[in-house]
Amino acid sequence: MTKIAVKKTEVDTPDGPIDALLSVPQGDGPWPGVVVVHDAIGYGPDNEATAARIAAAGYIAITPNLYSRGGRARCVTRVFRELLSKRGRALDDILAARDHVQSMPQCTGAVGIAGFCMGGQFALVMSPKGFGASAPFYGTPLPRDLSATLDGACPIVASFGRRDPIGRGAPARLREVVEDKNIPADIQVYADAGHSFANKLPGQPLLRIAGFGYDEAATEDAWRRVFAFFAEHLRA
Repeated sequence: MTKIAVKKTEVDTPDGPIDALLSVPQGDGPWPGVVVVHDAIGYGPDNEATAARIAAAGYIAITPNLYSRGGRARCVTRVFRELLSKRGRALDDILAARDHVQSMPQCTGAVGIAGFCMGGQFALVMSPKGFGASAPFYGTPLPRDLSATLDGACPIVASFGRRDPIGRGAPARLREVVEDKNIPADIQVYADAGHSFANKLPGQPLLRIAGFGYDEAATEDAWRRVFAFFAEHLRA
């Protein structure tokens, strides 16, 4: 994989500036963008690797820090509450990150969204809000009122692990809704993977016992599918 720089930047939001990770492909562009929504842990080295992967595939990657206003311990409850209610500063921050990328001269104007765990739920919630494609990774549990949530949604490429203890029934439910609404979709379940299979989190042996943990084969295939899907829906 081509080595891509990941740097910190600042994004203006309706509630003031927040920090974000930004990674831009090498070359002249222009490129589509991808807003990456971190999991409940927040962003760090794992998210930097994800941003670099996305940029190496030819997309501007931006990861807004949803915990900018006080850190994880202070913000996690608020962010989850806003996720459940589908309104609030976290959603505004994600839209502001999208607008930031679209304002860059290197951007084509097309922007997708990807997210992991909590961020995967946000990727589904935000899918009707002006994105060209959505890539939730194990966005479980699925948002409440999933059918209403996905009214007007963009195309969705979703990845789940069959061993995910909080994802039972989620892939089938998502398939049912996208088929009913005629939303273009690619939904894949990885038989040997659990929750957080695409995140290299600390304590992997214990995580695997609990049905979590990194799975390289599932990760590589999921990103192959995501980039093929994004190429179809963000590069047209």
